[in-house]
Amino acid sequence: MESQQYKLCLYIAGNSHKSANAIKNLTVYCQEHLKGAYSIEVIDLLKHPHLAEGEQIFATPTLIKKLPEPIKIMVGDLSQEHQFLVGLNLVPLPD
Repeated sequence: MESQQYKLCLYIAGNSHKSANAIKNLTVYCQEHLKGAYSIEVIDLLKHPHLAEGEQIFATPTLIKKLPEPIKIMVGDLSQEHQFLVGLNLVPLPD
């Protein structure tokens, strides 16, 4: 999995506590588990509200894993590391 490049887009709404937590958690998880094989784009929907409709964002923070396919969407501040890893297919779903 180290050879795959992950493209992640995090949609936030301003400088809220949840937005800050999502950015921090995403950065830590990527540094720890993806070892440089990723790019993160943070999009503030308060500054760019038109982007919410195109991606069908209804809640923030929302993380969209665009690459590698399949596309995955996670909503929330990413405080649950295991759910993040499952969402990126880095660990299998629990039985």
